[in-house]
Amino acid sequence: MPRDPSPATEERVRDADRSQSTILAAARDEFAESGLGGARMDRIAERAGLNKRLIYYYFEDKEKLFQAVLEQAYRDIRAEEAQLHLLDLDPATAVRRLIEFTWDYYLAHPEFMTLLNSANLHRARHLQGSQRARELNSPLIDTLAAVLERGRRDGVFRGGVDPVQLYVSIAGLSYFYLSNTHTLSAIFGRDLMTPKARSERLSHMTDVILGYLLRS
Repeated sequence: MPRDPSPATEERVRDADRSQSTILAAARDEFAESGLGGARMDRIAERAGLNKRLIYYYFEDKEKLFQAVLEQAYRDIRAEEAQLHLLDLDPATAVRRLIEFTWDYYLAHPEFMTLLNSANLHRARHLQGSQRARELNSPLIDTLAAVLERGRRDGVFRGGVDPVQLYVSIAGLSYFYLSNTHTLSAIFGRDLMTPKARSERLSHMTDVILGYLLRS
């Protein structure tokens, strides 16, 4: 029968978890500000208040650390999405709640978008080899598929909607607006980030998505 871990062993595990969490948070901020190319391990160590050798011990190199940061970013957003309990809601309310959540999350976490921008500059090679990233994102698509199917069965939603395409549309409507807000505000001569403008954008996105899904 295996022995229970000793208090000293448990404390070492907790210390390791805390160190890795601290490194990931510091690296997230560094990558979000400077991108993968401009990020420096020295600055990450300084932000974390840890020895740089400890970063290499846990993550090997900057490339692996960037991959870990991306995986953590997806873990964070998916964990919060899970708290929506979309399967407990009626289909139209579930989709509306997902749209609102996505918009609010992007507003509250601009670093998430800048990390994705950096990942795309490198053709997402850090995600292509990440089984963990796929595992983290699959449950959302499965949940959305179940919501769409229930809406179809209830006669509320049209049929034949691809949950991946639908999620890309929901995310894209928020992502493009927020990541291009400075240029869009400049060329159209209006501040697109005032409270009124943000409220109008959320209403518009909701109308667009539900207008596509709902049976007339």
